[in-house]
Amino acid sequence: MARPSVPPVTRRLVQLLLALSLATAGLIVSPATAVADKDYGDFATQKAAQDFWAANGGSTSNDPHRLDADGDGGACESNPCPCSTSQSDTGVDDGSKPEPQAAQLEQRAEVVKVVDGDTVDVKLIPGKRARVRLIGIDTPEVYGGTDCGGRAASKSAEKILPRGTRVLLVSDPTQDLKDRYGRLLRYVMKQKVDVNRLQVKRGHTRVYVYGARPFRRVATYRASQAAAKNAELGFWGACQ
Repeated sequence: MARPSVPPVTRRLVQLLLALSLATAGLIVSPATAVADKDYGDFATQKAAQDFWAANGGSTSNDPHRLDADGDGGACESNPCPCSTSQSDTGVDDGSKPEPQAAQLEQRAEVVKVVDGDTVDVKLIPGKRARVRLIGIDTPEVYGGTDCGGRAASKSAEKILPRGTRVLLVSDPTQDLKDRYGRLLRYVMKQKVDVNRLQVKRGHTRVYVYGARPFRRVATYRASQAAAKNAELGFWGACQ
């Protein structure tokens, strides 16, 4: 939740009084503490906040303005898009920098079967049959025990992706191309509709980040999840 925005004039007055009191006490105010604190209301979009956060040394371990409330590498995620998940680059190779990202892959396919709310079987065009795990979401289970909301999530996916539907499979360079079960990890695009996010918007799934590696669209997915939860859509209303 965004912190209440303090008017810039009030902030500057408080900072001036603080600096004056420190000076009176014989303390030196460092340049870092003299910089005005930023909050969610200082940025018109999530991308603007992310760019500022990254340019000022932003990381999950260094967040001087407290713009990344949940520590997942995304600043001010409740702000409207355009959105971004870019991180700061110190220019120092300390062994902790990520591997060079792979190119984004796109491949056309035809839906063969909906397995459950976050998994579909497709026939690649051209190519063979493959199983696809939708990036960034995790729906309630329908195998090995049915969780509340599982069947509804599967039925929603079946309505969006009936057999024979042509889709575009899009990889995310921040994620692996396949999971440990050999399933393709992809965004499933039906024309211009992001099916993964549509499941989130309808309240049939939670946003899922694997291994603390946020996917590129995480900010918009979380915004959609918050809206669905507030409206008690899908399992947010039926199962909570």
